[in-house]
Amino acid sequence: MANAEKVAAVAELTERFKSSSGAVLTEYRGLTVAQLAELRKSLGDHATFAVVKNTLTKIAVTDAGLKDQLSSLLVGPSAVAFVDGDVVEAAKGLRDFARANPLLVIKGGVLDGRAITPSEIIKLADLESREVLLAKLAGAMKASLAGAAATFNALPVQMAQLVEALRAKRAAAGEAGPAATADSATADSATADSATPGSDATPATPETPATPDTPATPDTPASGDEG
Repeated sequence: MANAEKVAAVAELTERFKSSSGAVLTEYRGLTVAQLAELRKSLGDHATFAVVKNTLTKIAVTDAGLKDQLSSLLVGPSAVAFVDGDVVEAAKGLRDFARANPLLVIKGGVLDGRAITPSEIIKLADLESREVLLAKLAGAMKASLAGAAATFNALPVQMAQLVEALRAKRAAAGEAGPAATADSATADSATADSATPGSDATPATPETPATPDTPATPDTPASGDEG
């Protein structure tokens, strides 16, 4: 490869590492061209799989600021899965293909600039894809909005019921007020009548205390016959 071609290849790899949301390094020793084509297809529409030269890729990862994360992984026949979309979908594709084709070895990678191990890539593959999560989120939001709509629709009915209850309470209080006033006036009138002179309810005259008997006058002694 001419020097200009090497420079162009390094620049392209550097840009891919910088612009991708994630990159997974693999060893593909023993895989056929047909198997590699199948692997590319299994990664989905948002990931690409490229066979790379270690010497050029080491320069590229250094230029991209990923030397510490990836340089040690660039040994043996290397290929890189560059992920531009859902990392979970790409991880699922790599995991499933590696299970069916043990010759594919996942060596590690980077995700948003952070190094990830093969076991972490497998854990990513066990997660639900972005589309599934978005669908669940949309379903939850739809249910929440439906509940809120039902609550808002019920508010006018509840307000009408509250207003009617207050109106009935005030009406009942208004009817009880005049009736209580009339009963009080009747009671006051009855009290006044009982206190008017000449009415049937004349108070009894107190008895005159009995006069004590006059003591009897003592008899006048009889005069003796004068002799």
